[in-house]
Amino acid sequence: MENNNETVSRGKYLFAAFLAPFIWGFMSIPVRWIREYPAEDILYFRIVTALAALWLYLLLFQRKTLRLDILKFRELSKKGKIRQTGLTVLASLLIFGNWFTYIYAVNHISIQSAALAYLTCPLITAAAAYFILKEELRPIQKMALLIAFGSVCLLAKGSLHDVLWAATIATCYAFYLIVQRVSTGFNKLNQLVVQLTICALFVIPKLIYNHHEIPTDPVFWGTIILIAVIFTIIPLFLSMYALIGISSTTTGVLLYINPIIAFTLAATYFQEPVPFIKYLAYGIILMAIVLFNSINFRQTRKI
Repeated sequence: MENNNETVSRGKYLFAAFLAPFIWGFMSIPVRWIREYPAEDILYFRIVTALAALWLYLLLFQRKTLRLDILKFRELSKKGKIRQTGLTVLASLLIFGNWFTYIYAVNHISIQSAALAYLTCPLITAAAAYFILKEELRPIQKMALLIAFGSVCLLAKGSLHDVLWAATIATCYAFYLIVQRVSTGFNKLNQLVVQLTICALFVIPKLIYNHHEIPTDPVFWGTIILIAVIFTIIPLFLSMYALIGISSTTTGVLLYINPIIAFTLAATYFQEPVPFIKYLAYGIILMAIVLFNSINFRQTRKI
């Protein structure tokens, strides 16, 4: 009975890890709706709007949890406080960098360059988790990562410019996942609101002295609210929640769902030209995802 409960619990974390990149895969659509606005403005208003929505939710529904986490932090040793503060600041800087480079790539480089980033990200996450966190990889999982790496090499042959942007986006998010895996013991929504608050400390002075006029278009603000809630708070919480019960490597590999959706949108919805080699590469990556998670799928089916 205990094993069944553990499997159900693991399935819950796997579903959260799947749902986060699934949602993110569609983010290029609303970002393109407001592509005429500067990437930094989209980022700044996204952070401020997400922060306001998250604080409102916490103050209305999770004040008790927030108070408990504040008490927990106060009870930490001086060394523990410094460690937790350092991890939180680092996570904030990484997610800030990831968001800015992603928005810029979608609106000024190509959807496919952003998709390539999230193909590279799982490889970086897996490597970092293996060497830094000492997470184990089964032989079949190592084989799946090698297959995925080969596919990424096929996709990277086109443009060095795209590859460099993709690597920057991917590295920021990969190490964000690693930091979140290390930073434990606090409610994930509370951690997220602190991270966004730190991001806002960078953003608010820029908004005050911004040379751009504050947008008045209802479409802009409707899109920003959509991005802030549906494509920021919800998937970030899901990815942080998933790390409670599964490894950084598994969470990272499930990120491949994001670029597969983004690539499909680039080829169909946005009508970007796509050579046959890219269809082949994405098909190989899909096979690698199934191979990597085959053990998890088998365990979940035993319920």
